[in-house]
Amino acid sequence: MSTVVENQITQYHEDDRAQRLLNIFDLPEGQINVTYVNSTSHIVAWHMHKVQTDYFACLKGSFKVGLAFPVYNKGGNVVKHEVKWEYISDRYPKTLKIPPGVYHGYKALEPGSMMLYFLTEKYDLGDEIRAHVGGFGEDWGTENK
Repeated sequence: MSTVVENQITQYHEDDRAQRLLNIFDLPEGQINVTYVNSTSHIVAWHMHKVQTDYFACLKGSFKVGLAFPVYNKGGNVVKHEVKWEYISDRYPKTLKIPPGVYHGYKALEPGSMMLYFLTEKYDLGDEIRAHVGGFGEDWGTENK
């Protein structure tokens, strides 16, 4: 049994949309990250992966998660994307599994919301394909019920 305590510096990234702690644990495969979003007006979207699967879990607050699924024609070509919405929160805990090929993004519904997300691969910019917010004709607003 080793009695050595290892110290690892966690990567930090901040932009106008969110603050992120990246690669929190030095795993041989995959990556665990946490994002903190203090604004309910910023949208962190869209991107998809060719190989990587993402898992989202809300630690605090709540999020509206957008998922844009490809719709294929008879020839097997993508003709459009169909947007579906998932809501995750600390009051109704669940984990979303987002497979390769599905565009995804999120918006905090409460200031100070936090999400943990696990990537099955180490982050690789070459695995990511981006699209612009609004590119699928989606509405990121929330309904009053």
